[in-house]
Amino acid sequence: MNDEYPVRVAIEVPQRSSRILALLGILFFLKAIILLPSVIVLWFLAVAASILAWIGYWVVLFTGRMPAGLHGFLTGVLRWQTRAYAWLYGLTDVYPPFSLR
Repeated sequence: MNDEYPVRVAIEVPQRSSRILALLGILFFLKAIILLPSVIVLWFLAVAASILAWIGYWVVLFTGRMPAGLHGFLTGVLRWQTRAYAWLYGLTDVYPPFSLR
């Protein structure tokens, strides 16, 4: 494993997983319905992130630097998406917070 790679995802294996959340994931995808508020907000954030990433390419082209605020927003959206998918796939029992941090 290369420790110098700029992106790392680490999810600790829980000692015990919630059987109720597993049942909700099996039965009619109820877990996905519970995640719907995050999905709706993330959809709008993903649209904004796509537009801002395109603008960021131009900024980097002319200045040679990605603005810190833009970088923070894009990484925050990716963090939230990763937390949401980890909860949906049962990798963690902690519901993803509505936060870019």
